[in-house]
Amino acid sequence: MNTSTAQHKIALVFGGSRGIGAGIALRLAQEGADVVLTYAAAAAKANEVVAAIEAQGREALAIQADSGNADDLQSAVRQAVKRFGRIDIVVVAAGILHVADVAEFSIDNLDRMLDVNVRGVYLAIKAALPHMGEGGRIVTIGSNVAERSSHPGSSVYAMTKGAVAVMVKGLAVDLAPRGITINNIQPGPIATDMTADMLEMITPLIPMKRVGQPAEIGGLVAYLTGPDSGYMTGASLTIDGGMSL
Repeated sequence: MNTSTAQHKIALVFGGSRGIGAGIALRLAQEGADVVLTYAAAAAKANEVVAAIEAQGREALAIQADSGNADDLQSAVRQAVKRFGRIDIVVVAAGILHVADVAEFSIDNLDRMLDVNVRGVYLAIKAALPHMGEGGRIVTIGSNVAERSSHPGSSVYAMTKGAVAVMVKGLAVDLAPRGITINNIQPGPIATDMTADMLEMITPLIPMKRVGQPAEIGGLVAYLTGPDSGYMTGASLTIDGGMSL
């Protein structure tokens, strides 16, 4: 018998086609949830995640949506609700990374990172909320750079992730009367295609001398979206092998 905490739940994972988002989508399915995931361009990877979820006996749906586009986010929510009728869990994992010194950072890249990493997070949550009831769970994926940014060229990325951490605190106050919790996970270096080029350089700086795995972030999401975390809201949880210490 399946005793998983997310059994019979409907989860919507923004940015669930690869990396951390895919690890989260797969873990929520393992916990018993049916999963809707969005992807920006990686349709093949999104379909692989859908197939892996369905192989676990759960239902899944992949929807193309640019997390920097409000209409796309609203459309994704509409399609999710049309398919499953409601949303119980929202995870906003979509994000982009550009690294450059402040003197070289282009305005276009600045605007794009703000659109996806900050505005898109807020609008994704805003779009989903009308379809969530008491006991709903929201999780955002921030970064440990919100706590400690010591790498050259990371100022904009750190700014966007710091904004998410503060946003979550404010939203927690707004949503508490509705019985909906919202928390923020701040991963350190995780083995994904986004970080592949920098892992060799970063790993020696991590006290645990290894990078994290998407499945480990998925495990923390499983806790935050389950019944044992019902008294936790507005928190930012750093999971980075001690890198921020």
